[in-house]
Amino acid sequence: MESQPRADKLIRLLCFILLFSVMNVTMFNIALPDISRAFGLLPSEAGWVITGYSIIYAVGSLTYGKLADRYPLRRLLTIGLLLFAAGSLLGFLSPNYATVLAARFVQSAGASSIPALVMIVPVRMYAPEGRGRVLGILASAIAFASGVGPIVGGFVSGWLDWRYLFLISIGTLAALPFLRKWLPDEEPRSGKFDLLGALLLGGSVTLFMLGITQWSGWLALTGALLLALFVLRIVRTADPFVQPAVFRSGGFRSGLFSSFLVYAVSFTVTFVTPMLLNAANGLGTSAIGLLMFPAAMSAAVFGRYGGKLADRRGSLFIIVAALILLAAGQLALSLFSGGAAGYVAACLVFGNVGAAFYQAGMTKLVASTLPAGQTGVGMGILTLGNFLSCAIAGAVVSKLVDGAASGSASPAFGVFGHAGAAAVFGNVYFALAALCLLNLAFVWAAFGRRRKAARRAASPGAETQRA
Repeated sequence: MESQPRADKLIRLLCFILLFSVMNVTMFNIALPDISRAFGLLPSEAGWVITGYSIIYAVGSLTYGKLADRYPLRRLLTIGLLLFAAGSLLGFLSPNYATVLAARFVQSAGASSIPALVMIVPVRMYAPEGRGRVLGILASAIAFASGVGPIVGGFVSGWLDWRYLFLISIGTLAALPFLRKWLPDEEPRSGKFDLLGALLLGGSVTLFMLGITQWSGWLALTGALLLALFVLRIVRTADPFVQPAVFRSGGFRSGLFSSFLVYAVSFTVTFVTPMLLNAANGLGTSAIGLLMFPAAMSAAVFGRYGGKLADRRGSLFIIVAALILLAAGQLALSLFSGGAAGYVAACLVFGNVGAAFYQAGMTKLVASTLPAGQTGVGMGILTLGNFLSCAIAGAVVSKLVDGAASGSASPAFGVFGHAGAAAVFGNVYFALAALCLLNLAFVWAAFGRRRKAARRAASPGAETQRA
């Protein structure tokens, strides 16, 4: 483990680059109408600025995670930040839409290194009893960046030009000299890189995400076929892209499934709440961004306390608390759908804080279940699963609320007596609350019994280290 002052300075620097990486995912959403007008595109065509970026981001996160089990983090982050800056400069200077897309793809190839590798640093540089605090700080940075991204996107696009959104991300280069100085000097580890396995998995994820977002059964089926070939590859190859041993841990599989559900809930809230505020409250983009910002700030402020609680009380405690907060937030949103916008903004705080708590607790718990030498790829798989969750949730929920968002929905019965658009959104939030409660029961069944069994197996005088 590195010295505490050096490690803490590094964590603050990682929060800085996380800010740019996460903002870059969300702030371009606001600019899509401007990009459409600039190049005479249909909304579906301009949407590839987001879709293409997300696909490469998901596959890249897993690839960098795998590479981190073999190559030094310093080298991988250097490559990632240079690619991120190169794509940003290309986008700012882009003369046509094809160059814009190419710039976004290069950006994503670099930016995807950041979430995968940043979450590995606490595992390698901090003892288990101190990781929760650090993961809580990182979760707070992600929550803040998610909330401020749309606001920054709207401000820059409105006052300058959407191309300046690219220029913002070049700021990550300022962190590069310090990263190279403060990251530990690691030696490359032996082993081969399974290129065929990487291509099979990358192709599977790409086709599956395209199949979901485009509602194409053939693409999704082809993705499933490539996934089957990938499974055959990893069980028959001596040094596969992903070791099957990663999935033999029941704790890892359970954490992966629970995290998948939580990210589906969190993404759905950020996806449908602006539609609700527009359809039921008549608010514009700027007003919606300002109303959602306090919830993001709350998550940023309280997220670090969730990490400290995970260190003191254990990961399971904070995960349970997070799921209770998430369920309460969705129930409150269901109750106040169609009500005053201020009530909706207040309800969002519960869910956002719960999501930040959950990320710190579950990341720490999942890391503790991974075999030695598989931390990088395991965390990459976790990130990939979260992206797939968001893609699936977005595709499904967009169909459910299409009519309500456009104002063409016929009056529907709401669980709390709402009608029309408020009923549609209220029912979605209610379903999300039920999903959180089911997830809570699953987590307790998967991890609660295991913790009790570990305590019973421990000798009376032995100390039991929390996950």
